[in-house]
Amino acid sequence: MKSKPEELKILRKKSMLKLKTYIPGFDSISEGGLPRGRTTLLSGTAGCGKTVIACQFLAEGIEQGGDNVVFITFEEPPQDIRDNMLGLGWDIAKWEKEGRWAFVDASASPEENVIEAGDYDLGALMARIEFAINKIGAKRVALDSLGAIFSQLSQNNVVRRELFRITSALKKMKVTSLLTAERVDEYGSISRFGVEEFVTDNVIVVRNVLTDEKRRRTIEILKFRGTTHQKGEWPFTIVPGKGMYIIALSEMQLKHISSKVRISSGNDVLDKMTNGGYFRDSIILLSGATGTGKTLTATTFLAETCRRGERALMFAFEESNSQLTRNAAGWGIDFENYEKQGFLKIVCAYPETMGLEDHLHHMKMVIEEFKPSRIAVDSLTALERISTVRSYREFVIGLTSLIKENQMAGLFTATTPTLMGGSSVTEEHISTITDSIILLRYVEMFGEMKRGITVLKMRGSLHDKVIRQYTINHEGLQIGSAFRNVSGILSGNIKHFTPHETDRLQDMFKGDES
Repeated sequence: MKSKPEELKILRKKSMLKLKTYIPGFDSISEGGLPRGRTTLLSGTAGCGKTVIACQFLAEGIEQGGDNVVFITFEEPPQDIRDNMLGLGWDIAKWEKEGRWAFVDASASPEENVIEAGDYDLGALMARIEFAINKIGAKRVALDSLGAIFSQLSQNNVVRRELFRITSALKKMKVTSLLTAERVDEYGSISRFGVEEFVTDNVIVVRNVLTDEKRRRTIEILKFRGTTHQKGEWPFTIVPGKGMYIIALSEMQLKHISSKVRISSGNDVLDKMTNGGYFRDSIILLSGATGTGKTLTATTFLAETCRRGERALMFAFEESNSQLTRNAAGWGIDFENYEKQGFLKIVCAYPETMGLEDHLHHMKMVIEEFKPSRIAVDSLTALERISTVRSYREFVIGLTSLIKENQMAGLFTATTPTLMGGSSVTEEHISTITDSIILLRYVEMFGEMKRGITVLKMRGSLHDKVIRQYTINHEGLQIGSAFRNVSGILSGNIKHFTPHETDRLQDMFKGDES
């Protein structure tokens, strides 16, 4: 006999049967998909993507789940939906011919005047819906949108009664259904009539919030009756040719394998400063003011990979391919030849061309297709200006997780707010998730500007702790000896000491490094 806890576990599993949506990221945050055989309300303001999500739920069901589907439209005529969804890669007309997709057209004609007289009854419509479901053996149903038909009714009790009739009928037919509804405010009432969320089994809210003149789409599972789901808002984007893509940070797990293998930075002295080079699967943050050699260091980092016959990928958000190639040639690095050989790929785009969620999806697609050993992003700071702090941090977490999962080395550049240094937004928000931090700084000494480099942090490894002088010439970054008789370089408060004072201070702090 099974123990009571085991019986409860079995019962819980039975009550938690879910239907996979196959929408990227959704099955993760919903912990398996939509509750099977139940009704789910999808509520949001205009422009949230409700119709796209409803269609994708059906389209993915056909393509990946092998299910037949029914779409009930109360607003747009079927032909408009066919035309609009072609841009997302879904050939609805083809599926209709194959008997996989059926429309129930309940959209009103523009010339039609609706007069409410007596008790309103959706009995005839429900008969049409049931006929369509039975005819093709549909497993998934979408209704878009409830507001288009219920807005014709003046009494909320009638709306509730008819909505209850719809949801009850769909559950009796044992289909998994998604019902879209409008709401007025992003963080106000869940639905327009205030009754929809109480009649349906589950509620999902999509938002398209404007913050600091930037739009950000999110999705939140508000309730799933009798089953579990992940809490909070999750950012998403709608990708042409593919549909909804949710950035589900919950999918990212700290299970990646950490390698002990070292890789060269492309600079012999920097390799010595990092005790033999970076770890193969590490994330390196290179911070410095404009002109300190961040792009040069990234260029050398990638060139070293190409010289070894491996693939390197660069995402550039501030310079064009031609400009990067020209500059690399000035340092004796032939980017053009590496690209022709297939060892290097440079992807250039202005940050403003798309949102951060779109950038992340695009970068993921390029990485999966090109399969590089190393990646450089120049610069992350350029992406700050198109996002909120929260979305920026989510983007960086998503990107670093992707790089680590694929056991690649990633180098990010970040620009400091002043020439003499200072912490940037990037450093404040991602320094904790990077493995190594290299600082490049200007140093003013006796009326002359010099440059200094130091390894601020390197997880799992000893590293050089001094600040070294460096110059930039036609051969690249030339790192020299450590600064002597001076302190306050990183803070920008330079203080000079005599050789005698320096020796005395070193004696005082001798042994601290151990």
